[in-house]
This record gives sequence, C-alpha cells and structure tokens, in this order.
Amino acid sequence: MHMNRINGNDLLAIGFTQGKILGLALEVLEKHYQDADRDMVLSMMKALAEKPELYLDHEILEDLATKMIEEASAPKDETIDLNVTAKEFAVYGQEHIDEGAVRQMNIAMRLPVTVAGALMPDAHQGYGLPIGGVLAAKNAVIPYGVGVDIGCRMALSIFDIPENHYFENHDFYKKELIAHTRFGAGHGFMRKERAEHAVLDRNEFNMTQFIKNLHDKAWSQLGSSGGGNHFVEWGIIEFSEEDKLLNIAAGRYLALLSHSGSRGLGATLAGHYTRLAKDICKLPKDAANLAYLDMNSEAGQEYWLAMNLAGDYASACHEVIHDKMAKAIGGQLLAKVENHHNFAWKEIWNGEEVIVHRKGATPAGKGVMGIIPGSMAAPGFLVRGKGEDLAINSASHGAGRQMSRTQATKNISHQEMKAILQENKVTLIGAGLDEAPMAYKDINVVMNAQKDLVDVVAKFTPKIVRMADDGSKED
Repeated sequence: MHMNRINGNDLLAIGFTQGKILGLALEVLEKHYQDADRDMVLSMMKALAEKPELYLDHEILEDLATKMIEEASAPKDETIDLNVTAKEFAVYGQEHIDEGAVRQMNIAMRLPVTVAGALMPDAHQGYGLPIGGVLAAKNAVIPYGVGVDIGCRMALSIFDIPENHYFENHDFYKKELIAHTRFGAGHGFMRKERAEHAVLDRNEFNMTQFIKNLHDKAWSQLGSSGGGNHFVEWGIIEFSEEDKLLNIAAGRYLALLSHSGSRGLGATLAGHYTRLAKDICKLPKDAANLAYLDMNSEAGQEYWLAMNLAGDYASACHEVIHDKMAKAIGGQLLAKVENHHNFAWKEIWNGEEVIVHRKGATPAGKGVMGIIPGSMAAPGFLVRGKGEDLAINSASHGAGRQMSRTQATKNISHQEMKAILQENKVTLIGAGLDEAPMAYKDINVVMNAQKDLVDVVAKFTPKIVRMADDGSKED
C-alpha cells in the first residue's frame, strides 16, 4: 500500500498540530516513505510526535525531530491575565461621566501592575485609559496611558497690560496672533523661518536611528500648534485678590494662553512604542491598548527617555510662541505658569515609588500651579493644587467633551456657533464645528466637582481664539 494516501489529517489524528512542523513532516513522508508500509510509518510518526528526542540520531528524521524540539521549547506568546477584581478608584463628578469612561477605568484597575487610580470630572471615553484617567502603576509605563500627544500642555503668560488696552487695540492683538502662530496637522515652518532651541541638541535624538530620523520634522514644527482642540488665545485674567506667591495685585490683566503638545514627533513616538508594547505585553482584547513596558527593560527605558524628550519638546514649542508674542506686544511679563498632561511621572504614593499616568489630567500636588481651560466661549481657571491623595494629586485638564467630534459636526450649526461667540464677545480664527463650545461640558460644573482637588487663583476669559482652520487632528 502506497504512502501517498497519508495526509495531514492522518498526522493530526496521531498527535501532530497545525503549523509549520506538519508541513515539514508531510514533505519528509513524500520524499522518503512513499513506498513504505502505511501502518508502520504511522506508528513511527506517532512515536516521533510523542518523543522526538528519541529520533535525534535517525538518518532521515533527525532534522524534523530537531525542529520539533526547537518549536516545543520556543517561548509562547502567552496572554497576561487581568486580575479578577478591579481595585477601587475615586471618581469625581460621576453623574457627568459617560459609562464608557468608567468601564475603561475598571479594566485599567485590573492590570497586574496597577496600584491606584482616579477619574477626573472631565473624563470621557478614549483609547485604553480614558481621557481624564489617572493610573499609578508599579515599575511599568503604559504608552497609551500617556496618550498619542505626549506632553500636551497649557502655558499662560500674564502681562502688566490692563484690559482696556486690549479693547482699544483689538485689531493689533488679532494681527500679531495671526502673524506669530501656525496651526494644523502636519504644518510647520520653511527652513528659513525655523526657530532655534536647545531641545533640538538633546542627546536623546541620537538614541536610535528611528528617533534620529524625526529630528528634522521636530525642527520644522518647533513653535507651531496642532489641530483638534489646540489653541493660542488672548484673554483677560482676573485676580479678585492679591496673589502673594505670584506677586500679582488684584485686577484684570491681558494674558496669553496656549494649548498644544509634541506635534508629529510625539505622535510618531507614541505609535511606535505602543506597537512595541503590544508585541511584548499580550493582554486580553478589551485591555490590549493598556499594554505596558517594564521599567527595568531596555524598551521601557527607551520609551521613558523618548517620552521625556517629547514632553520637553512640547514645552519648547510653547516657549517659542510665548517669546514671539511677548516681543511683538512689548509688555512686561508678570508671571508665567505651565503644566502638562498626557504624561507619566515617577512619584511617591503611599510610601512607594509608582509611575503615575495622567491622560488628560492636570498635576495638582499641594501648591502646584495649573491651568484648567473651559471652551472658546467659557472661562478657564488658574488653580493651585491641594494634594488630594485619593485623586493621586490630580485634577481635570479642562471641561471635557460631552459630544464626540462626529456628534458635534452633525448636531451643531454654524449659526448656533456664531451666535454663542457673539454673545460672549469672542473673536474666532479657524476651528471647525467639532470644537464648538456646546460640544463641551459646563466648566463651572466640572470645577464644582473638584473643589477638594484645587483652589481657584484667578479666572481667565478668552477674547481672541486661534485654532487650526479645519479643526483637524494631529498627525
């Protein structure tokens, strides 16, 4: 009886499994055992499947046996199990937070590396960790827990210029804002226009060839702003009483507020290291975007350095913008406050060092200054943190969306958006319906939900707002 009657199903029945080894076994049988007794060969192959080590000296089956042993001893891509029960976490303003954000936070609280978590009152569903989610992890960093726009931040410059000077010179301030800012996904400066900054000389740009290849893009976009909800705006900031720590008397002053991140550099780094984390850290499907890197690993250390580089680059972008604007208007700077989100910090919590991820959340340690914006037609607030342990020393990073971009575009008309801007005496340059004020939660409700987290120092009212022309997202 001829061997050509033995097929893959026959081998599967005696212990082989689907895959490369099955194909190799069929090749060996076709080449060497076509005319051999079928039962004898099946018996031999069954013995080979059970104990391939016995055939390492076999003149025909040695190579196949070797490959079978190598495959059996190769590391398997085993899925890391989540904890059965989620750790408890604090939620602020829960009645205004969508179920998707809470569900995502519950999954994050089941990670084996999770130590603590909290959900801020502006929270809404995102990818992996919800926007407004704070997660403390033990010796692990989660690229998607940081987010795509690494080191996105707020920067506020307060000038000694009284509010009446702004109202008397509105067109001047509008002209300078247009002249010294640039917006939108992928947009940057021609070589002759580019700014210089020490961050471009950082050694981390030479850490890998991948990062080195991003240097020119980073240079071209230095001092520009992204799309989506990123902005640069003039506004009036009001101190109802003297702030001795900032040395600013009660009054109303002109201020410049900007919101943007690490541009194409950060987005590219985030994509690369998220893919790397997913390759290394296999989590169940509903937790896949929470893949983490061990801080003791080469990949973890590399991401940490890249993340900090992107964060410092984002800060440099704001510095370039604010320096240009200060020079253009000639005012004296009274104070500058800056804070970032979409980042991870090494902090001490409950006596142990943890990695605190704040994805769309503002650091609010005791005495730490921060800026929490509303929308283009709603006030923002200069705040000082209270250092609340349950919130992991955090607060909201804004009002938070109550409509997705798609929902806002479908449900809000240009006439409605124009009306609310006129009502609040706001001049808007750029932006799409996806950034309409009605797409955001009420900032006053959000601030009321976090009275235990921050003290309000001053109130900022937007007056001239510039955003990307089409409301586009960062690339």
